[in-house]
Amino acid sequence: MNSQNQQFEKNILPLVILDNIVIFPRVVLPLILKKPESLAALEYAMQNEKMVVFMVQKGHGEGFYDVGTACRIIQMLKMQDGSIKAIVEGMNRVKIKEFVQKTPFFKIKTEPVMAEVSDNMSVQALMRSILSQFRECVNLGKIVPLDVLMAIFSVRDPETLVDLIVFNLDLKIEERQRLLETTNNKKRLEELHNFIAREIEILKTGQKLQKETAKKLGKMSKEVFLREQLKSIEKELGIGEERDEIKELKKALKKAQMPKPVEKTAMSELARMEKMPSFSPEVSYIRTYLEWLKDLPWSKKSNSPINLKKAEKVLDQDHYGLGKIKERVLEYLAVQKLVGKMKGPILCFIGPPGTGKTSIGKSIARALGRKFFRMSLGGIRDEAEIRGHRRTYVGALPGRIIQGVKTAGVRNPVFMLDEIDKVGTDFRGDPTSALLEALDPEQNNTFSDHYLEVPFDLSDVMFITTGNILDTIPHALRDRMEVIYFPGYTDNEKFHIAKNYLIPKLLKEHGFKAQNLLITDAALRKIIQEYTREAGVRNLEREIAKICRKTARQIAEGKKRIHKVGLDDLSKFLGPVKFQLNHSEKKDEVGVAVGLAWTEAGGDILSIEAIKMPGAGKLILTGSLGKVMRESARAAFSFAKAKIGQSYQNQDVHIHVPSGAIPKDGPSAGITMATALVSVLTEKPVNHEIAMTGEVTLRGQVLEIGGIKEKVLAARRAGIKQIIMPKDNKKNLEDIPKDVRRQMDFVFVDHMDEVLKRALIEK
Repeated sequence: MNSQNQQFEKNILPLVILDNIVIFPRVVLPLILKKPESLAALEYAMQNEKMVVFMVQKGHGEGFYDVGTACRIIQMLKMQDGSIKAIVEGMNRVKIKEFVQKTPFFKIKTEPVMAEVSDNMSVQALMRSILSQFRECVNLGKIVPLDVLMAIFSVRDPETLVDLIVFNLDLKIEERQRLLETTNNKKRLEELHNFIAREIEILKTGQKLQKETAKKLGKMSKEVFLREQLKSIEKELGIGEERDEIKELKKALKKAQMPKPVEKTAMSELARMEKMPSFSPEVSYIRTYLEWLKDLPWSKKSNSPINLKKAEKVLDQDHYGLGKIKERVLEYLAVQKLVGKMKGPILCFIGPPGTGKTSIGKSIARALGRKFFRMSLGGIRDEAEIRGHRRTYVGALPGRIIQGVKTAGVRNPVFMLDEIDKVGTDFRGDPTSALLEALDPEQNNTFSDHYLEVPFDLSDVMFITTGNILDTIPHALRDRMEVIYFPGYTDNEKFHIAKNYLIPKLLKEHGFKAQNLLITDAALRKIIQEYTREAGVRNLEREIAKICRKTARQIAEGKKRIHKVGLDDLSKFLGPVKFQLNHSEKKDEVGVAVGLAWTEAGGDILSIEAIKMPGAGKLILTGSLGKVMRESARAAFSFAKAKIGQSYQNQDVHIHVPSGAIPKDGPSAGITMATALVSVLTEKPVNHEIAMTGEVTLRGQVLEIGGIKEKVLAARRAGIKQIIMPKDNKKNLEDIPKDVRRQMDFVFVDHMDEVLKRALIEK
């Protein structure tokens, strides 16, 4: 037998002193040890019988107890920080008999602590009582692992029962050590009985306190309870950021200089937000609402002095022509300068695309010295786009009018509502009805947005609306606006616009200097007459841009740096001519009359054809004609038959308007269709150099129509020299430029007889 075994047989074991753990026999637990002497003792034990004695340090540095537990090391693992994690199992209680070694670790000779057996009946009674008590502890909420619980209730040995239960109770070190040192089983059970009784009282008291607290908090909602908890935590941590944010918001709301009723509403919402917990979703909604109120320009205005000469100069610099519009703006400025303030006018610019409706709005803002904001209404179908959403909806925002005023940053911007004729209507409401209040000078000083729910004064805003046609705008909305028509430009006006505005702008956009590209006046006029046919100048701008792009490529490739574009160069840059200077009718024909029509893109010419064929006296109409145009055709047919006075029961008459895929409607083609019908029925040709427009009645009366300027300009573009029109439209010649009036012959009539006398050629 070697010396190691001899030492173990003599009960000589290494000793480890623990700080705050009392180990009992039959208990397995992990330990982490860091002290050098403890590590050395464990190393020694692992090299021998894996047995070590654990004893507990006394309080206040008074040494350690002399009774501990001999334990077997089940597993030992070295950690990266040098400490050792050991899993040990308590074997039996031992007492120090003698110190064998003190360095580098304690080695002691031990003697076992033997249990004293007492009266068996008393011990059994105590065991039953302790198990009953422990069961009550578990029922009161004491947490014990399931495997330990099963072991406790299956044990029959009093010593083992004490060791297992005491390890699962919340006892002081001194109380645990006292139980470890007690040898009499009955006394140990009595001590444990008292400890469990105390544990039961503690658990009952805790449960009672919990019930009382729950009873007090039962009247509060969960939200209030969490808010109180949060306030307590913030108070303990010294967090005051939320309060600072509310102070800053309150200061900003005061600074915004709102009307008193609005400020009262804002402060009420701020007070409501302050009472809410910061994590409540409604806080962010209220904060967003108050931010909108804070940022709106309740009192900010553009206060630049009005200078009529400067304003007139600005309007002339930006646009050529448009005399009536410029005159109306200068009138507004003159009145505002004299009065100091007037209610903002609602101007409505109606005309074909590309005639400068939107761009003149920017010029008006520049002339007034105001901010400009443009909002497109095209395709809007939701009323909330104008008036905003109710704040009850997630993601609600004010309407686009309030958004535009906020973006402008002043309460008196020039606000352009573009494409007002293209607003739609569906199940989400009628946006045009929502515009009524905003565009009514008598009402918009208290405009109400659904999101803000407080009135905002729009009376200082100068609203300008634009559209291509007036018919689709509801009458109630149209009545609130002052309509100004943009009829389109003459060839001469287009020439000056291109020369003074379009070419300089396009040269700058394409990186040219004035000497890099020169378009001759003759070439520019040819582009206007033979490459474009429109009321505005958009296609003209595209054609000039095409020349700029091709020139830019040649300059970039190093071919030429200076380019001059003349008449002979246009086909190279723009391809073949797109439109003939004269209209399509080259000769006088029976049943073919030239009419004038108004479209959204300006004026246009129509060649109306009529033929007769064997049939049953029916009228056939083709060419995608609208309801009004079909009625005009029937009236013209009845007049023609009555005029000629012959029977055509065995012949059908077919009227066709070319470009059948394009919808056409309106009363302007009445006399043209009547002329074509009389021509085909009498077999007299129509003068192809005459164009005509006007409505006809069954009696042959020629009625007044609209769109005279657009139609005259269309006839001028097509090379027509003579126009027949109703006598009541003579007053409209004032709108036509003088140079156009000088070049054309106007024939005014009030009956179809005069039309036929002029238009039909006698054989």
